[in-house]
Amino acid sequence: MLFRDWLDSLPVAARAKCLHYITLLETFGHELRRPLADFLRDGIYELRPTSRNVHYRILYSFVGQQVAIVSHGIAKRGAVPDSEIDKAIARASRFRKDPSYGVKYEEQT
Repeated sequence: MLFRDWLDSLPVAARAKCLHYITLLETFGHELRRPLADFLRDGIYELRPTSRNVHYRILYSFVGQQVAIVSHGIAKRGAVPDSEIDKAIARASRFRKDPSYGVKYEEQT
């Protein structure tokens, strides 16, 4: 699933909150901290919007001065699963090697 498709599938209020957090990330970058964002591991961070008691997570990484969203998004109950973080690490690595990666590929595995 593409990130855009995931975002469009959310309820209106949740989508608006996620977009607001993305705007904050664009504005503040590395300075964005808890409760809005947090470091997970191995260069992967999470945006932490919540809407109507659902915790949404958007995993991202910094590539130079750019931010690469490397997860389609997660609605979570507990900790972000290691498998999702591992996928995000692999996607960030591919993006670092080929910055057009996210543009060229619609489905990312």
